[in-house]
Amino acid sequence: MSDDSIFTSLARYVAALRLVDLMLSPDGRRLVATVQSLSADAKEYVTSLWAIDPEGGPARRLTQSAAGEKDPAFLADGDLLFLSKRAERDAPGGERGEAEEETLALWRLPAGGGEAACVLRRPGGISHLHSARAATALVVRAPVLHGAADQDAERRAARRSGAVSAVLHETLPVRHWDRDLGPAQDRLMAVEMGEGDTAWSLRDLTPDAGHALVETGGALSADGRTVFTGWRVNHARARVSSELAAIDVETGERRVLARRDDDPADQHDYDSPAPSPDGRFVVVVDERAHTPERCPTTTLLLVDLETGEGRDLLADFPLWPAAPVVAADSTSVFFTADQEGHVPAWRVEVASGACTRLSASGSYSHLCPSPDGRFVYALRSHIDSPPRPVRLDARAPDQEPVFLDAPGDVGALPGHLEEVEATAPDGARVRAFLALPDSADGPAPLLLWVHGGPLMSWNSWSWRWNPWLMVARGYAVLLPDPGLSRGYGDEFVQRAWGKWGPVPYGDLMAVTDATLARGDIDAGRTAAMGGSYGGYMANWIAGHTDRFRAIVTHASLWSLRNFMVTTDSPGAWATEWGYPDESPERYALNDPCAHADAIATPMLVIHGDRDYRVPIGEGLALWTDLVRRGLEAKFLYFPNEGHWILRPGNIQVWYETIWAFLDHHVRGGEWVRPALV
Repeated sequence: MSDDSIFTSLARYVAALRLVDLMLSPDGRRLVATVQSLSADAKEYVTSLWAIDPEGGPARRLTQSAAGEKDPAFLADGDLLFLSKRAERDAPGGERGEAEEETLALWRLPAGGGEAACVLRRPGGISHLHSARAATALVVRAPVLHGAADQDAERRAARRSGAVSAVLHETLPVRHWDRDLGPAQDRLMAVEMGEGDTAWSLRDLTPDAGHALVETGGALSADGRTVFTGWRVNHARARVSSELAAIDVETGERRVLARRDDDPADQHDYDSPAPSPDGRFVVVVDERAHTPERCPTTTLLLVDLETGEGRDLLADFPLWPAAPVVAADSTSVFFTADQEGHVPAWRVEVASGACTRLSASGSYSHLCPSPDGRFVYALRSHIDSPPRPVRLDARAPDQEPVFLDAPGDVGALPGHLEEVEATAPDGARVRAFLALPDSADGPAPLLLWVHGGPLMSWNSWSWRWNPWLMVARGYAVLLPDPGLSRGYGDEFVQRAWGKWGPVPYGDLMAVTDATLARGDIDAGRTAAMGGSYGGYMANWIAGHTDRFRAIVTHASLWSLRNFMVTTDSPGAWATEWGYPDESPERYALNDPCAHADAIATPMLVIHGDRDYRVPIGEGLALWTDLVRRGLEAKFLYFPNEGHWILRPGNIQVWYETIWAFLDHHVRGGEWVRPALV
């Protein structure tokens, strides 16, 4: 492996350019990608916008500022909008004036060229853009303090002058992932676009939104007259659901198109709406909500906007669809769905329901169908390939894409990818990817890496959990999809539903045994690792076997009873698990902390203080239980990180500490404490 590879140098790794978004102009002639890179001081990541040639010509950078640019959206006239914290006079490398607040403002870059201009700035900033396909219309999400939107600036100033940081909550949720909710809450606002030098302004469409827009998707109709959005609703016993709402942009009138059924046995959540360009229907992801006895299932619901009637667009489809987008002629819908270690792009015909898998391999996102109906542009990645912009034929089945030029090439990998299969104790087939080093001095030590979720799978490139950094150090990395993983049908999830610990554990041990039977793997040098649900599983493994020399657990659940009432989404947890006093047997069956006395393996515990999905108390409780039992353990703590480690310097320390811990316990080397911790 070359010394200048990003996989042998963490400094190069964190500095690599990363594609995170893709948009297509209404005329189909321009693609814009959002590219993440290090800031000038290398202390954080910023994003910029790049033009990607749909015909395959060279990519070029469109924007450049110290603050970065994000959330691109095209107007129907071809002008490009984006959000940025750059100052009004900001030139590349310029600095903000002291009086200007660092909030996201709306900028417009003319289709014919020239400099971008700030067209809308407000004290609380702007969160997201929804643009119309066929009309020059725009709706934005913007955070507003409780009360009238036109008094938001005064209330913000009063809080600052009074040094008030308090937030009064009247409903759940209180926090979300790594941020506090409130005192401002997102609202949808229509943008009144001024002509010439006339200032753009906002009109509040959802003064009663509250928390209704938290973690929901939205879209503007092609004619710009209706915004469709998921709408969160609070229910008794801390439960929440998501309705599908249509909001008239002119009047602000909101009507419900699809809502959760009152029947507890058949409740649904709706999100990610995709309106048809002809205005006849909207397609939405329809998730039949889970219960303690039954796992969720997902389909696409088509709602006729004239009659209000809905029909299942994928009645016999065995997988879970996501991210729908309607073709320009409104005759078909494109979507993605996990399938056995991949996330193909799919096409379903609106009239017949006939479904075609367009891609043969890889994981697709950000589908952009061309207006002439010939192509679908997208980002494609896989375990062994970072996201790259590609072009697919809009109708051909099981094809390989045409790759388009873009920044972000990572160079040669330090190894290659294979697949492993095993039979679980209950007879189920379990599969995994195995990332192997190309050059090894004898059999390679094995790292079992359990994915998060748990309703996820190993199927795409990850900058946060990247196995190739381990492979570059000589480890073989096993990436299994145990029970609860997506892409294998409902039955595969259901067999482990309510049995988070026992069933996936059996799957993981079966596929580990199959891997260790290979001649290129050293069965005497093994470790296990995971984050989030994978961290929960790492804790479960620690309490049920001493076969591994080391275990790394990141952002992990330890005491399920404590986690349930402190996580940012207790209602969702209660829907699946019930409350501890209602379902004590389920908690007893799955609680890792109940097996603390059986732990004998050295453990590295990692947690961020701003992790609200799995609060820091879980990491502290695990660490305390290990220390008081005299077990060999270390605790890597990040005061300013959340569920994920996102700051460049902390990313390097995260990997360095894991390397040092594994090299010491798995390979028998001296413990070398990373220099900066």
